Amino acid sequence: MFDEQGFVPPDRAHGAFSAIRLLPAVLVVTLFLPHRLVLGGEPIPSDELPLLIVLAAVVIIGNVTLLPLRWPVRMPPVASQIGLVAMAAAAVGILLLHSNGLVYGLPFWTARMAVRYRGPAPLGYVVIGLSLVAAALPMLLQSFNWLAALGLTLGVLALVLLTVNRQGREERLEQAELLLARRQQVVEEHARAAALAERARIAREVHDVLAHSLAGLSLTLQGTRLMLQRDNASQEVIDQVTKAQKLAADGLAEARRAVAALRDDKVPDARAIADLVTAFRLETGAPADLTINGEPRDLPADAASALYRTAQEALTNARKHAPGARVDAVLDFKDGRTVLTVTDHPGKPPAHATSGGYGLLGMRERAELIGGELETGPMEDGWRVRLVVPA
Repeated sequence: MFDEQGFVPPDRAHGAFSAIRLLPAVLVVTLFLPHRLVLGGEPIPSDELPLLIVLAAVVIIGNVTLLPLRWPVRMPPVASQIGLVAMAAAAVGILLLHSNGLVYGLPFWTARMAVRYRGPAPLGYVVIGLSLVAAALPMLLQSFNWLAALGLTLGVLALVLLTVNRQGREERLEQAELLLARRQQVVEEHARAAALAERARIAREVHDVLAHSLAGLSLTLQGTRLMLQRDNASQEVIDQVTKAQKLAADGLAEARRAVAALRDDKVPDARAIADLVTAFRLETGAPADLTINGEPRDLPADAASALYRTAQEALTNARKHAPGARVDAVLDFKDGRTVLTVTDHPGKPPAHATSGGYGLLGMRERAELIGGELETGPMEDGWRVRLVVPA
């Protein structure tokens, strides 16, 4: 509710810098106005004037220390507390020297401030005590009007109790709002935990049932295709079985991605490329292996995408242009860069060896956009695709 200096926070600064904050300075100024303009005022004797000016200056300076101003040097909290004590003490002196009707507002104001903005610190009790003295002592010493002194004392105490009650009510309201906010946070956390638990359950079901079934189906179709080839079945039947095997392998890859998404778990870049190589091996029946060198790490999205798409395109071209040939993929995690090499080995150089072949022009452009390098070219027994990304 208040900052470390006892003031209201910045979002209530306009309320803090209100007329009630300037009231002490206004009250002491009325001492020096013509007595006819001041309720109950009397002319100030000349011998009391210098001391009253000093006490009024103390009140005004103390009032300034309590204002929510932005000082060049941050004032310690004790400075404003001492300023409030000085104001209360000066109020005692002013009322003993020259009390008029308006200056009696000073002890009420300082007592309220001690509770409202200073809290239950020891200095706050000192200010309340001085306020009670300022309200009662002048009446007892000057005219021994004990009834008026009692009334003023009870008035200050009543104001203190009302201020304490108001402050306690505001604190209870703030605590209630805080409890509601925390309760809402707990409800949201429970809802999120329940959603995550449900997603994890669905992910387990997809992994344990669908993914395993698709893996088994892909292997069965691969065996069926090999038996059909052994028995010299029609090419149309073999093509249909191959297509079904490819659909099963694609479905398996998508199921794995769905499981990772349900678990909020990003598929590692090396694992994603390994899945491509595995799917290629299952679809084509050709030997295909992935070798990983170095410590696998998470890569930036653009670099990971370039590696994945390049591997995908290289395997697709190997399936089209070197059917049945062995494919070797190597993923090297080096300092500051990652290198992917995909090589097929049909046993002879490609018939049309051009640097722009195998449909990798788009992959080369993608690599250049991220500062990478893509090399494609023939070898003695096949074709090689090599991508270097700075990540």
